[in-house]
Amino acid sequence: MKVPLLDVNAQITSCKIELIEAMRKVIDECRFINGPEVKELEEKIALYTGSECAVGCASGTDALWLALRALDIKQGDEVITSPFTFFATAGAIYNVGATPVFADIDENTFNIDPAEIEKKISPKTKCVIPVHLFGQCAEMDIIMKIASKHNIAIIEDAAQSLGAKYKYKMAGTVGDFGCYSFFPSKNLGCLGDGGMVTANSTDLAEKALVLRNHGSKPKYYHRIVGTNSRLDTLQAAVLLVKINYLNDWAQKRREHAFVYNEAFNDLKNVTTPYIDRNCYHVFNQYTIKVSDRNKLQAYLTQKEIGSAIYYPLPLHLQKCFSYLGYSKGDFPVAEKVSKEVLSLPVYPELYPMQQEYVIDSIKEFY
Repeated sequence: MKVPLLDVNAQITSCKIELIEAMRKVIDECRFINGPEVKELEEKIALYTGSECAVGCASGTDALWLALRALDIKQGDEVITSPFTFFATAGAIYNVGATPVFADIDENTFNIDPAEIEKKISPKTKCVIPVHLFGQCAEMDIIMKIASKHNIAIIEDAAQSLGAKYKYKMAGTVGDFGCYSFFPSKNLGCLGDGGMVTANSTDLAEKALVLRNHGSKPKYYHRIVGTNSRLDTLQAAVLLVKINYLNDWAQKRREHAFVYNEAFNDLKNVTTPYIDRNCYHVFNQYTIKVSDRNKLQAYLTQKEIGSAIYYPLPLHLQKCFSYLGYSKGDFPVAEKVSKEVLSLPVYPELYPMQQEYVIDSIKEFY
């Protein structure tokens, strides 16, 4: 039996007729840039998350860049974030000219540790980007108190967590900005790249809107220098179809996660994902911790079971950030978990017999 880490084709097949019809409509109308579907999707995302405004853009990476630019983060400023996340979080900070400052993570949730944030604040700190990793929110109450105390902005990297909740608030709606990715592997994925920024300030949202279109308003008049980061109408049309299934897909991911949790409960070698009691986890990834991770992954590969390591090398040890002066041992928790984490198949279309095969194989390994 083969079990992929993610079966995008299975999800597309489940709503293929609707997707084709939605794309045909865009093709027939020939409104490929800023077509009505983009505005409709922005309104639906704002309504779904409970945000005041939503602005579509070309990717989750651009969503972070737009949020940073809208907050006027620039050269000489410092932005605190996690070293245990996808590269784009720190890459966006670098690409607005600011300095990424890392703070270690909580070993249970994998999210940034609020106590470590406070230690890293300096007069140059202008923003914190907590990452809601793998589908679970960071401890936003404490983070917001720190932000208020030091008068710094908060951008939530919710690229993996659309639909997740922290104390009844949707991921991305607590801070100044929420940033989402619609990369095909995400809980809500399009057929290419796509992203979204949400904000509860209409002024901030308006600035992000202008920035995504070369800083132009009205057309051909530029008060600021922006970029080209529009969400394609075709991708918006795809997302308008798939958003109707988002809650059901999240629930299926949660059900698969609970099956794994129960099955691995008696395996001392396997640490299952910690679920914060304040959070609604949507399991963009189901990530276990094991001490012999590489051997287990090799065994699963041999059994034709997909798995992935998110992430094998923390950002402070990446060569491109060597200029920041970090060394091995500076963030011991992030470094430790990077050697232990392994993500297993948890996509909504995973069949019970496939999941049973994954479980049996891991039990067989131990």
